[in-house]
Amino acid sequence: MHRNMKITFLLFAMVAAFGLILAGPAWAKVEGDMITFGAAVSFTGKYSTNGKHTKNGYDLAVKRLNEMGGVEVAGKHYKIEVKYYDDESTPARAGQLADRLIKQDGIKFILGPYGSGPTKGMAPITEKYQVPMVEANGASRALFNKGYRYLFAVLTTSEQYLTASVDLLAEQYLAAGKDPQDAKIAVAVENDPFSMDIRAGILDDAQTHGMRVVIDDKLPKELTDMTVTLTKVKALKPDLLVVSGHSKGAALAVRQTAQMKVDVDMLAITHCEAADVKGKFGADAEYTLCATQWAPTMSYKDEWFGSAGDYAKRFEEEYGYVPPYQAAESSAAVLVYVNAIQRAGSFDKEKVRDAIAATDMETFYGRVDFDDTGKNIAKPMVLRQIQNGEYVPVAPSQFAAEKVIYPRPKWKDR
Repeated sequence: MHRNMKITFLLFAMVAAFGLILAGPAWAKVEGDMITFGAAVSFTGKYSTNGKHTKNGYDLAVKRLNEMGGVEVAGKHYKIEVKYYDDESTPARAGQLADRLIKQDGIKFILGPYGSGPTKGMAPITEKYQVPMVEANGASRALFNKGYRYLFAVLTTSEQYLTASVDLLAEQYLAAGKDPQDAKIAVAVENDPFSMDIRAGILDDAQTHGMRVVIDDKLPKELTDMTVTLTKVKALKPDLLVVSGHSKGAALAVRQTAQMKVDVDMLAITHCEAADVKGKFGADAEYTLCATQWAPTMSYKDEWFGSAGDYAKRFEEEYGYVPPYQAAESSAAVLVYVNAIQRAGSFDKEKVRDAIAATDMETFYGRVDFDDTGKNIAKPMVLRQIQNGEYVPVAPSQFAAEKVIYPRPKWKDR
C-alpha cells in the first residue's frame, strides 16, 4: 500500500510538472525580481560595428530603467537584464539563436538583432512560438508584408531612408528655374534587403519627379571597391549619387569619391556616423548628405532620458562616443517594451503583444505608433549634410537647421 501511494504521488508530481511546462510558454522569463530579455546581435562579421552600437543602446536603456526602479508589474518592481548571443552577421545564425533563446533558455521577450537580414532570419521563429519581438534595426519593408503579428519596429522603414535626397534635388532644380525632369540620378547599393529597399524608394521617388536613373549598380559583395560605378559617374555626370552598403559601403563611397576626384552635385549615403566618415576622412567627407533616423539636436523628449540631447550626453559619458541613430533606436526599443509590459500589468506574452500593438508614446527618439503591420508610422527620416565638420539637418524643412550646400564644390576648388 505504501509503495502504491508513493508511485501515485510520483505520477501526480510528474503530471503537475508537465502541466507547468505546458503553461510556461505563456509567460516571460522571470526569476525572482529579474526579467530576462533575449537578443542575438552581430558581435562578429560585417555588421559587427553596428552590432556594438545596438548592444550599447540596449544596455544603456536597461541601466537607466534599473536606476529608476525597473519595471512595475502588479505592484512589484523587477530589474531587467539581456541575454546575448552573437549571430555572426548572418540570417541563418540569427534564426537558430532565436530558437535557442526561446526553446532552451526559456526567454519569451525578444529584442531584435542588427540589420534586416538577421531580423528576417529571426521573425519566422518568433512568429512560430508567438513571442513578441520589438526591433530597432531591421528596416526592410519586406519584413512587414508577411502578416507577422509579433514583430514590431520602432524605426522608419528603409525605402524612406534617402528619398529626401531626391526631393531635395527637385527643390534645387525648381529654385534655379530648371525642370526636375532633366535631373539624373545614379544608384549603387549592396545586394541585401535593406539596401535594395533603399534602391526601390529612390526609383519610385525619381519616377514621381520624372527624373532619369542613369546608373543602377549592385556593389561587389565584399564592399571593397566601387571603381566601376564611379568611372560611370565621371562619364555620365549624374546630379545625385546614392550609395547604400551599411558602414563599409559608407566608408567606401567617401574614400573612393575623394581618391578618384569624382565630382557629383549631391552624394547621399546611409550609416555616416556608424562608419565615422567625418572622423576617418575629415575634409573629404564634407558636403556628404547623410540619412538618419534620429539626431541629438532633435526636439524629442521622454520621462526616462529627458531630451534627445540629454540621451546623447549620457551615452557619450558611458561609451566615449556620440551615439549614432542605431544606438538611439535600440534604446527606444527597450523603452517601448517596458512601457507595454507595465500597461499590460502582466508577463503573459499575448497580453504584452497586444499592449505593444496599442503603443502610442513619445520617446527621446521620437514618437512611436505602430500600424497593423508592426511598422512605426509616427516618425520621419532626416537628411543631414556634413558642413564644417558637423552634421547639419537640411531636410525635411521642419528639421532643417541650415540650407543645403548645393552643388558640392568640385575637388579642384576645395
